[in-house]
Amino acid sequence: MAASGVTATGATLTWAASTDDVGVTGSDVLRAPGATGGTFTQAGSSATTSFSGTGLSPNTTCRYQVRARDAAGNTSPVSDTVQVTTRPGPATGVCTALATVQTQWATGYVVQPLTVTNTGTSAISGWTVTFTLPAGHTLTGSWNVTATVSGQNVTFRSTGHNGSLAPGAATTSVGFQVSRPNGDTALPSGYACT
Repeated sequence: MAASGVTATGATLTWAASTDDVGVTGSDVLRAPGATGGTFTQAGSSATTSFSGTGLSPNTTCRYQVRARDAAGNTSPVSDTVQVTTRPGPATGVCTALATVQTQWATGYVVQPLTVTNTGTSAISGWTVTFTLPAGHTLTGSWNVTATVSGQNVTFRSTGHNGSLAPGAATTSVGFQVSRPNGDTALPSGYACT
């Protein structure tokens, strides 16, 4: 038995055909949880030499076996065991970023706090906020983030102490300062959080 095409929720299983003096009518596919232990139970059946195992949880391990079934209802001994570990699934946490201008002057401003909130149903262990500075504006400082600037595009990444957020939790410790041309009143836009 072999596994291929492993995803976050399934895998394709294949095996060599069985022969029988009464005639093989199909195969029973058995599955057990984990890398060891557990009980093999029937996960499905197939009239061919392949099976699409679905409905698994991301980043989990299970084992499969197969046995042939003939027209008289007899079953063969089980095959060798194949272990499958599904791939990690997509992050289920999502977040939002809300910027509050704390103070402004003719040639600059401070945004504090930049509130990052986990709006998902599971905890997140890190977040990234992106936004765009208006033309002529320059990021002169930031706190409680790792900042990267490319042209007018700014990327803030969480640090060790503020990246983990439970569902509904927020961090308000992030802020930044920007210089701008005298008299320009534009502010950053396009805040996005992932």
